[in-house]
Order: sequence, then C-alpha cells, then structure tokens
Amino acid sequence: TRLVSDWSSDVCSSDLLQALSQHITKNLRYPGLARRTGIEGRVFVEFVVEKNGSVSQLRVIKGIDKACDQEAVRLIKSFTKWQPGKHQGKIVRVKRSFPVLFKL
Repeated sequence: TRLVSDWSSDVCSSDLLQALSQHITKNLRYPGLARRTGIEGRVFVEFVVEKNGSVSQLRVIKGIDKACDQEAVRLIKSFTKWQPGKHQGKIVRVKRSFPVLFKL
C-alpha cells in the first residue's frame, strides 16, 4: 500500500482546515492540571489518513504535557472523516501532521 506524505491542494483546502479548527475549538477539553499549572503550547500529532477517510497510526511528534498530548490525540481521532489523498488520480493513504494549540 502506497503512503503519500503530501496532500494535494484539493485535500488541504481552506474549508477543511476551517472545519478542523472549529471542531477543535468546540471540543477541546483543557486538562485540569495543565490549566492550573499554566501549561500552554502546541502539540503536534502525526497520523495516517486511510483510503476510507479514517485515521490510524496517531502519535505525538512534539508534545507539551502528557495530558495535553492525550487530549490532542483524542481530538484528531474524534474528527468524523478526513478526505483521503489523491496521487495521479488514485485515492491513496496519506501521512499528515496537525498542531493543536493549548492556550489559556
């Protein structure tokens, strides 16, 4: 199975990024201890978008706190469906990373 590391421009549309940002804003649960201790920053989550739009192989590639890292992974998993990549007209799996911002 082929894995593409870049998204075509139609997959990484501004509509998709806006929908993802809105989903994160609406569903982010700031971990209590991180909130009390003032932990802020970006958690970068890497994952694979499968041909059917589901996500797999989620991992934190840059974290800030264990609880925030887990919350970022949960958020990416909870996004209904991703649009799979296209390469030479064929639907392919694609590796992607996305930052989740934690700001008090």
